[in-house]
Amino acid sequence: MLIPKRKLRTIAQYCSIFTLISLVVYTANKFGFPAEQREFSSKEKLIADDWSILTEPNSNRDIPKILNKNVGIENIQEDEQIDPNSLIDWHDWKKIEEDKLRVGPGEQGKAISISPDDEKANNDLFRANGFSGYASDRISVNRSVPDIRHKGCRSKLYKAGLPSVSVVIPFYNEHWTTLLRTFHSVINKSPAKLLKEIILVDDASTKDFLGNKLDEYIKTMDKMKIVRIKERSGLITARLAGAKVATAEVLIFLDSHTEANVNWLPPLLDPIASDYRTAVCPFIDVIDYNNFQYRAQDEGARGAFDWQLYYKRLPLLPEDLAHPTEPFKSPVMAGGLFAISSKFFWELGGYDPGLEIWGGEQYELSFKIWQCGGTMVDAPCSRVGHIYRKYTPFSGSGRGDYLGRNYKRVAVVWMDEYAEYLYKKRPHYRDIDPGDISEQKALREKLNCKPFKWFMKEVLFDLYKHYPPVEPPDFLSGEIRSKENPKFCVDSKFKGANERIGMDLCAKDSPGSSGEQRFSLTWKKDIRPSRRQAVCWDVNSSEAQAPVLFYGCHGQGGNQYWSYDVENMWLKHGVNPRCLDGNPETKELYISKCDKKSKTQKWIVEKINHEQLKNWDDPTKLIA
Repeated sequence: MLIPKRKLRTIAQYCSIFTLISLVVYTANKFGFPAEQREFSSKEKLIADDWSILTEPNSNRDIPKILNKNVGIENIQEDEQIDPNSLIDWHDWKKIEEDKLRVGPGEQGKAISISPDDEKANNDLFRANGFSGYASDRISVNRSVPDIRHKGCRSKLYKAGLPSVSVVIPFYNEHWTTLLRTFHSVINKSPAKLLKEIILVDDASTKDFLGNKLDEYIKTMDKMKIVRIKERSGLITARLAGAKVATAEVLIFLDSHTEANVNWLPPLLDPIASDYRTAVCPFIDVIDYNNFQYRAQDEGARGAFDWQLYYKRLPLLPEDLAHPTEPFKSPVMAGGLFAISSKFFWELGGYDPGLEIWGGEQYELSFKIWQCGGTMVDAPCSRVGHIYRKYTPFSGSGRGDYLGRNYKRVAVVWMDEYAEYLYKKRPHYRDIDPGDISEQKALREKLNCKPFKWFMKEVLFDLYKHYPPVEPPDFLSGEIRSKENPKFCVDSKFKGANERIGMDLCAKDSPGSSGEQRFSLTWKKDIRPSRRQAVCWDVNSSEAQAPVLFYGCHGQGGNQYWSYDVENMWLKHGVNPRCLDGNPETKELYISKCDKKSKTQKWIVEKINHEQLKNWDDPTKLIA
């Protein structure tokens, strides 16, 4: 039977379609995406709204290709041209996953235990460094540290076109392994395309291993340079020496006993890429000087000072707390860890070369940045660990009161009439010769820098409430006598930190008797011995009769928060208050639940400043 040509054509068409479909299915199954990647591809439309899909590390698969305009760093080719303002993920997720698998002494930032047999060796190295060099020597110079950033930092994107970096690390008689760990951490945790060079600056160290041995160690390493100063000149001069030979767009200064954390570099550079007159500081974590445990110091505060020019910190502002991964303005840097564009640094004249050794340079540069047209911020997503030495094991190289001269120099050049507050706290500064400041004065005039009054009003506007230039009057002062047993007064007997405070016979009633029975409820709402301002009453127990101890004053309330109820004659502790109580028979002092029927909770205070008590919420009001 003959088949019509029309039917033959139709059958041929169906056969062709079936063959094509079969070929597509076979190809997809044999060469296509695995199931996991097919699922990911089906979600392409969600990528812009769910960036966490792309940035969440997964050791079981590769980082997927970025499907939107925010291109991941792992997919950028060396010769690829991308928009410098496009946003990318700078994390090296492969390296991060590798670090998580590291085990050994000190890995993951864990503490080192020192056995009794090792105590002598440990003590010898501790005396030489002000920290446990013995613990450091047991830890790899490439050790892993915990990623303790805010979780939102893991999905932060930064500009693709970030500037190049010169890292300047000055050192003087630094311990071998802490110095090596400092620059190895920079190399290990920095994108290679951003890190142009690391410049070590030797401030005339006297330890043999910091000479030829160090030269030999770094000569085979890319991007490493060393500058040697022939005569010890101090930290400030050493930083300047490193900055002068730096060739990158941004300078980053680090101390020689630090460790960079995960993805530390892009958050420092991104604000500078937006405005070169921005200086950026990382969050500074703590490397314990006893055992090298890596831990957070806190989750941010704004740098400041008191009127003796001791570095202090102020609480974050509400808008900063609402955006915990965003850079926030900070009036004063902590010291040696910060990033600044090379152009802006030298526009500001660098550090004042008249400042000697160390101290005061963080104020001088901070004031210049703000008063001369710049901005300074802290970057929460950049974290660097730092060893805070127990003590400084070396002197100031015979320079006398170099710190006083530095502070006087900064005050005369930058603080205007506010320098008077410093002189009132430290009267001998008036007579210190600050040296020739003509160049610094000329620089300030050339840059048309704002007055210090502007800085205090616009940048450090809340300093008075925390560190007033004139100390506000105390709320209470004098002896604290039991109403129930008036022969007994609170007596701390000149005890030290972590020692318990008690009661004893009132000294006023027993001429010739000794004791420490005069106290002050200060404007910081803590109680201190009137003649000792370093220790405060502290209660850290929740037991029914919690003891009152001495502890170093921190001025932050909490365990040291006290108030006075005039009507009930109560000294109350904490925000959920309990009341001061005592037992004259045992001479013990403690706090217990406030009870209006309790006679032993009532106290007669020698002097009550009723006018100041009216200003409890703002105790600086009387001096404003």
